[in-house]
Amino acid sequence: MRELTVPTTDDMRALGEEIAGSLKAGDLVVLTGDLGAGKTTLVQGIAAGLGASGPVLSPTFVIARLYRDGRVPLVHVDAYRLGSRVEVDDLDLDADVSESVTVVEWGEGLVEGLSDHRLVIQITRSEAESDETRRVTITTAQS
Repeated sequence: MRELTVPTTDDMRALGEEIAGSLKAGDLVVLTGDLGAGKTTLVQGIAAGLGASGPVLSPTFVIARLYRDGRVPLVHVDAYRLGSRVEVDDLDLDADVSESVTVVEWGEGLVEGLSDHRLVIQITRSEAESDETRRVTITTAQS
């Protein structure tokens, strides 16, 4: 387990780039945290670290976005609107998991079956609204 204090959004992107350096095809990353915690910002850094081009936007309404142009394809999923594992199965994400890095926002309790091993990243906002500082806990989990 690794715990960090991340002071700014630029630092959150930089953390994502650092994490991307150790990611490979087949890796699953599950992001948790409140709305506005910085999950998509972290994914922007992961995408940059993987070499994906174009804007990385939250897939809230489209559920999943695929970025193919990096050193490893990136599947970015927002499971916020998904209510069950059946809905996750309907996305057929497991078809892409072995060939890409899959990052799922709001995936806790829904996507663990996609991989035996995963990186779980919890992002917690500061209680002061004017404070950009985030606490990030990174753990490796197995099924």
